[in-house]
Formats: sequence, C-alpha cells, structure tokens
Amino acid sequence: MPYFQMTRLAIKWALTKPPTTQYPFAARIAIAGSRGQLIFTKENCVYCTACAKKCPTGALKVDRAQKRFVLERLRCISCGCCVEICPKNSLSLSTGHGSPVTTKAGETYGGTP
Repeated sequence: MPYFQMTRLAIKWALTKPPTTQYPFAARIAIAGSRGQLIFTKENCVYCTACAKKCPTGALKVDRAQKRFVLERLRCISCGCCVEICPKNSLSLSTGHGSPVTTKAGETYGGTP
C-alpha cells in the first residue's frame, strides 16, 4: 500500500505549480521594508573608509588615495551597517535584488581597476 500512496503523491507534485519562485528565471517581487541590493552613489562619497571599517564581512574596500571603492557582492550580507555609518549617504539598500553574481571579482567604482 505505501508504494501506491507514494506514487500518487509524486504524480500530484509533478502536476502542481511549485510553492517557491524560480529565481533567477522569474523575478522576485520586492517587499516593502526588505533589504535587497546595496547601492553606491559615487558622487556623494568622500572616501572616508568608515563603511569599510564597519562592514562585518569585509565586503567593502575603500582606497582614499586613489579614490576607489570596491564592493564584493558575494561577501555582502545586506546588513545595513555601512548605510548607517556613511556620513554623506552615498550608500543605500534597495528593496529589489540585482542579477545573480557569477564571479568573485568585486565591483570597482572610481580609481584604476
């Protein structure tokens, strides 16, 4: 008897829509107040390195001399610590998610890569 119950359950699961979204093939619906992708505004930044010092995972690297900001998306946990400490509001968290990251290379803003 358990074999027939298992078969019936497998067929039911094969014919119904999955309860989860098929990310990245189907876009995630942004929920108000959720933490999504970290956004950097280069024009506001004074390269004070406060965000890099506050980041618990070390996802941010700031070089004041070259005026370069590097963000490693795979290390960022979207905690918002860098957003809170930024004196010029050059960092913010959006509610939407970006495209999946496939390389370990960081996103470099300003300076020479």
